[in-house]
Amino acid sequence: MWNCNDGDSFRPTRPFSLDTSTHLSLSTQNNYLFFNCSDENVIIEPKPSFCERFPDRCDSSCDSASYLCRHLPDCPLGLSGRIGCCSYYPKATESLRLMLQYCTSYTSVYWRNVGAIPPYDQVPEYGIRIYFDIPITTSCLQCQDYSKGGGTCGFDTGSQSFTCLCEKGNVTTYCTDHQNSQHSRRIGVIAGTATGMSVAGAVGVGAGIWYIRKVRAKAPVTCGVQSNENRLF
Repeated sequence: MWNCNDGDSFRPTRPFSLDTSTHLSLSTQNNYLFFNCSDENVIIEPKPSFCERFPDRCDSSCDSASYLCRHLPDCPLGLSGRIGCCSYYPKATESLRLMLQYCTSYTSVYWRNVGAIPPYDQVPEYGIRIYFDIPITTSCLQCQDYSKGGGTCGFDTGSQSFTCLCEKGNVTTYCTDHQNSQHSRRIGVIAGTATGMSVAGAVGVGAGIWYIRKVRAKAPVTCGVQSNENRLF
């Protein structure tokens, strides 16, 4: 993926993909920026006006008026004026592959919550936010039980097993289980709550940010590449 150090020099890139056998899925909160796209093959339009004129094709356009294109995180002037930029969310991995056939490179940006007063509570950072399904089990319900310490259900990516996140460390049962050995290592742990069916995390430069969010499966829709079904002529 492109980063600020690349500037106008685009490295060979390939689409980001996930192992579907691991219950991982891409978050809809990712913003994908594509650079130097072919206007003959990609619908590059300012999204507000395009959606007003063609509401049925709104999701098919790559937004040339994107805020993030005009304010690249960490390097607002990272690209010269001759490099085109547009924002598009691929609804499927195949959509991303198609976009990269007609665009020189891309990058992904997610919004990180910094705990400030809105509207300054989120900042953009490079990386990809992902969802991981954690089923609601007896272990998870015991972990969250306030009479047993009120922990947070999690998943240890190292041991590939359930873990309960507590104030004084992580355990494999629940926080007040004194017979269970605790450890304070947080690296590689995904956290969530039993009120939803999935958790989300961000991967990329810097540490991961984990929080809960419900996810509903959506069928793939038309990608940003023009086809006979969505052409403007």
